[in-house]
Amino acid sequence: MLFYPSEKLALFIDGANLYGAAKGLQFDIDYKRLLELFARKGTLVRAFYYTAVAEDQEFSPLRPLVDWLDYNGFSVVTKPLKEFADAQGRRRVKGNMDIELAIDVMEMSACVDHVVIFSGDGDFRRLVEAVQRRGRRVSVVSTIRTQPPMVSDELRRQADNFIELDDLKQQIARETGKAPQFASAV
Repeated sequence: MLFYPSEKLALFIDGANLYGAAKGLQFDIDYKRLLELFARKGTLVRAFYYTAVAEDQEFSPLRPLVDWLDYNGFSVVTKPLKEFADAQGRRRVKGNMDIELAIDVMEMSACVDHVVIFSGDGDFRRLVEAVQRRGRRVSVVSTIRTQPPMVSDELRRQADNFIELDDLKQQIARETGKAPQFASAV
């Protein structure tokens, strides 16, 4: 990973995308360890975590994670899941956080030297390009080691650095048998 100790960093975690990538690589993320790892890479200005939550449920499996992140150094951005019926009349849920993440990246790019995006979503290619035009470096964290790969080729090529999530496994995986600090969830 190419980081400079004098740089100001900001992390932008697409919760659903990172969860899917980690699951595909068969490990759970310890978010405390993840935060500590990147805090050692430079001056960590902010770590954002984006997820959609079901607000009508009595208990959401995401709630403990969201609360833990909120109290432990992450800026958590949520919005309610939207329910809809597909063409076959089946109940579906949708909770895309791309716009929220993109707006925060653009705003924070004025305050940092290096943006780290945890997502493989090809829709972020233009965002990465726009941030680079502002003179900022952009790293993308995802994986090409799942079938199919979780990162789009366009996004990987546009980033200044591509960080293979599987290569971080030793440093950010939850230790087996240990209570979550907090293990990954959508």
